Amino acid sequence: MKVDVLLGLQWGDEGKGKVVDVLTPRYDVVARFQGGPNAGHTLEFEGQKYVLRSIPSGIFQPGSVNIIGSGVVLDPVLFVQEARELEKSGVPIKEILRISRKAHLILPTHRLLDAANEKAKGAGKIGTTGKGIGPTYTDKISRNGLRVGDLEADFDTKYAAARSRHLGMLEAMGCPADAAALEALEKDWMEAAAYLRSFPLIDSEYEINQALADGKKVLCEGAQGTMLDVDYGSYPFVTSSNTVTAGACTGLGVAPRKIGDVYGIFKAYCTRVGSGPFPTELFDETGKRIRDLGHEYGAVTGRERRCGWIDLVALRYAIMINGVTKLIMMKSDVLDDFPTVKACTAYKVDGKLTDRLPFDIATANIEPVYEELPGWQTPMTAIRSEEEFPEQFRAYIDFLEKHLGVPIAIVSVGPDRTQTIERH
Repeated sequence: MKVDVLLGLQWGDEGKGKVVDVLTPRYDVVARFQGGPNAGHTLEFEGQKYVLRSIPSGIFQPGSVNIIGSGVVLDPVLFVQEARELEKSGVPIKEILRISRKAHLILPTHRLLDAANEKAKGAGKIGTTGKGIGPTYTDKISRNGLRVGDLEADFDTKYAAARSRHLGMLEAMGCPADAAALEALEKDWMEAAAYLRSFPLIDSEYEINQALADGKKVLCEGAQGTMLDVDYGSYPFVTSSNTVTAGACTGLGVAPRKIGDVYGIFKAYCTRVGSGPFPTELFDETGKRIRDLGHEYGAVTGRERRCGWIDLVALRYAIMINGVTKLIMMKSDVLDDFPTVKACTAYKVDGKLTDRLPFDIATANIEPVYEELPGWQTPMTAIRSEEEFPEQFRAYIDFLEKHLGVPIAIVSVGPDRTQTIERH
């Protein structure tokens, strides 16, 4: 057996949660392989809306096993909030969810460091969610991190050392911690950590590989998007982890030869949250209209998402990096009323035409080159089969497949799990 991987191909917020929820009846195990509680995977079904931050999107499937993998960074306080909301909804979460001992912990002082780092950057700030994710990954790479497994033995000593180190860093940055505020944060954090320990803590690399050996089907779920990958995204305006397929190998302990299908998710247009380059961003009424029709506001932060036309240069790059075998197009219904739609097929960089992403997309002088297509101007939300697609929408799909070289296997025409159409 091989693991299948599902990940975003743009700047995140592509709709991964909904698709994982739709696909999970076919899988025995769903595992998150990277990222932190900034994920914001939104699922809607039976008139209810759920936002998952750290917990995998397969959590609503009875009988499944869901795993928070080693590549994830976990904040016990936010985890408790999320888990208890699911418990209130009747989800037997402690029977379904397992947590890797090797996942790193977001400490109270990591949040303080995150705020101090952003303040120090001034106008060049990254636009993080301020949840301490970057500093936690920094500690991980510098070999100073604390992991979930550390909660099982001598944690107080390890925490005291990390706390002292962080407070010294904050002093050096001119942002000393408020003692009373930190004490309150730590009280909540320790209570949450005790709740976290009540879940099965596992060596997830063994469990996932054993599941494969037993013939079980495993789906690996990524967070954020390819263009936010720390190595291959729009650096330095990126997240702190590897959001690409290779991140599933390192984040879950799965060998490269055990990767099967790679599902790449993208919107029929583009969005981005926070700072950083966005070649096809629209600053006019069209961009605002896409935002309003698509309800493009961060599931976790509530921030307005920047909106623009689809960028096929960046999308081809993401497909190449990830080895995508099947594409999934989200939110095509948002463009239902537009008489024409545009797609960026190339860039002009300093006046020269190219189909490649520049080394430094953050500073390159990029002018998008567009092709214009007729809109379908048909309400799509009630459609339940591809035979019902309007002719112009079929032409849009054909155009995208021609430029991307990978089939679009699934099309989403609305937020509910029933508004998901598989193509034959």
